[in-house]
Amino acid sequence: MRSVKAPEPLRAWLLDGLQQEDLKAVGPHGPEAPHEQHQWWRVMCLTGVDYFSTLGYQPGIAALAAGSLSPIATLLLVLLTLFGALPVYRRVAAESPHGQGSIAMLERLAPQWWGKLFVLVLLGFAATDFVITMTLSAADATAHILENPFVPHFLDGHQVAVTLGLLGLLGVIFLRGFREAIGIAVVLVGVYLLLNAVVVASALIHVIGQPDLVIDWKQALTADHNGPLAMIAISLLVMPKLALGMSGFETGVAVMPLVKGKLAGRIKGTQRMLTAAAVIMSVFLIASSFATSVLIPEREFEAGGKAAGRALAYLAHDYLGNGFGTLYDVSTIAILWFAGASAMAGLINLVPRYLPRYGMAPDWTRAVRPLVLVFTAIAFAITIIFKADVNAQGGAYATGVLVLILSASIAVAIAAARARQTAQLVAFSVIGVVLVYTLVANVIERPDGVKIASFFIVAIIVTSLISRATRSTELRVTEVHLDSLAEQWVAGACGEIHLIANEPNDRDQNEYTDKRREQWLNHRLPSSEPIMFVEVTVPDASEFETELRVVGEERYGHRILRIESSTVPNALAALLLYLRDRTGGVPHIYFHWTEGNPVTAMLRYLLFGGGDVPPLTREVLRQAEPDVERRPHVHVG
Repeated sequence: MRSVKAPEPLRAWLLDGLQQEDLKAVGPHGPEAPHEQHQWWRVMCLTGVDYFSTLGYQPGIAALAAGSLSPIATLLLVLLTLFGALPVYRRVAAESPHGQGSIAMLERLAPQWWGKLFVLVLLGFAATDFVITMTLSAADATAHILENPFVPHFLDGHQVAVTLGLLGLLGVIFLRGFREAIGIAVVLVGVYLLLNAVVVASALIHVIGQPDLVIDWKQALTADHNGPLAMIAISLLVMPKLALGMSGFETGVAVMPLVKGKLAGRIKGTQRMLTAAAVIMSVFLIASSFATSVLIPEREFEAGGKAAGRALAYLAHDYLGNGFGTLYDVSTIAILWFAGASAMAGLINLVPRYLPRYGMAPDWTRAVRPLVLVFTAIAFAITIIFKADVNAQGGAYATGVLVLILSASIAVAIAAARARQTAQLVAFSVIGVVLVYTLVANVIERPDGVKIASFFIVAIIVTSLISRATRSTELRVTEVHLDSLAEQWVAGACGEIHLIANEPNDRDQNEYTDKRREQWLNHRLPSSEPIMFVEVTVPDASEFETELRVVGEERYGHRILRIESSTVPNALAALLLYLRDRTGGVPHIYFHWTEGNPVTAMLRYLLFGGGDVPPLTREVLRQAEPDVERRPHVHVG
């Protein structure tokens, strides 16, 4: 047995907890939910640290984007949330009950290479969503820290440094072994929503007590806009800038395995969770948008203003005093920081779910700590590029959110069409059209989101293809299963096993007779030796790891082993190693030379699973079995 060199301490620490099996997308009869489950309202708090934390900056962004029209634009956003995103994700929860989300739904609908490429693009937008959640939340937490009157003034003007410090702390927590705790999320969300309710109620009481403020707001509306239709039209134009107020739905589906109950109960619980979260958020968005628009001067929402990125905190300090305002700041900073933790957890769960399974990521991406370092470095870079500006990152955040919601609407529309549910198909199609408008308008107005997403998409695709190419000669078969006839042949084999690789064409008697004669002429293979043909077909070359199911078949007096796999060389190598371990003898396999350009053959292997099969089979065997004496023999003539 070969001695294995112990890994270096740093490498061992980084790869601690490396998953040996990829987290695969499962179907409707997939594995049961985790053992530790919770009531739906408790799980809502876990997804709520992302969703509800947007109250920290959403009212300010809405006021800056829409001015006095902020409440109307927010109302339209709420309608899109309740009658668009919510129905879509309630259907996603029913179609994807194990937390895979809309990306997995679309993966199943679009197989092979096009499906893989489509998933990689969606992963780019998902990475944009999660990474910007981290950076934007940290930047807004910094704004709450620096604007607090009790914070030392020497920190003024150091938004980037403070934000980097928060992101660094987040990375350190994960490197030490962060475990998401629903109990912490429940406390954070409960306290945060309670404090927000106090601030919003207090603000509305001040509005009621000062009717002149409402009159001034109405006059500003009528002075700047000619009639209700104009107000609605302009609100529709600016509404895409507010789209980050719809974040949290994809996270809500991702955490649904934690919802207590069996499959049907978990789906209903998740649907209640999504509905409750959307309703709570909608009430807060409308009330906070109205209160901040009426009570806060417009200049304070601009960059450098006291309400920039912290409109409700401004009201908390102004109307409830610095003591309560500081308590509100601490609560906001905590939930915004925890929102970054939720996003980081989403990233380190999302990448191993897809890329290693596609063969499109190095093996170390199955470990948490290397991913934490990579995503923390990316978050640092984005923070520096955007100078920790909350408003500047809003477009990128909204783009990621809208693409994921749009992809979900497409997935459920296709699911409804397949189920011949005409009414739901029409409804989801209409929602999709509205989301397309919202996304396009957001991209035109603020292209930063597409630029960042394009960077992630290009980076993911390039690194994925490089990884797939470098890992192409790995032994990519997880298990080998023989049917009864193949099992009978293998169990009855005496001595060496000789396999003739045959590319199935007509599969008639002449094909097998000619192939048998060719091997006798090239290798003088005696007719007395136990010989079997082996044929591999490739139904989907885009898959990376597969299970081999070997089917025995007798044709024209010849024994034939038939296999379906993602690649021919890997399947043959895996079968040879399996036969060696089963019989104790080293098997032989016989090929004829492949004609054609070797570069073209290599591309055929990478894309279609075929190519120059003999040397590739030998290379897979060489990497899988370094001991020459135990390595199956490959003969080419």
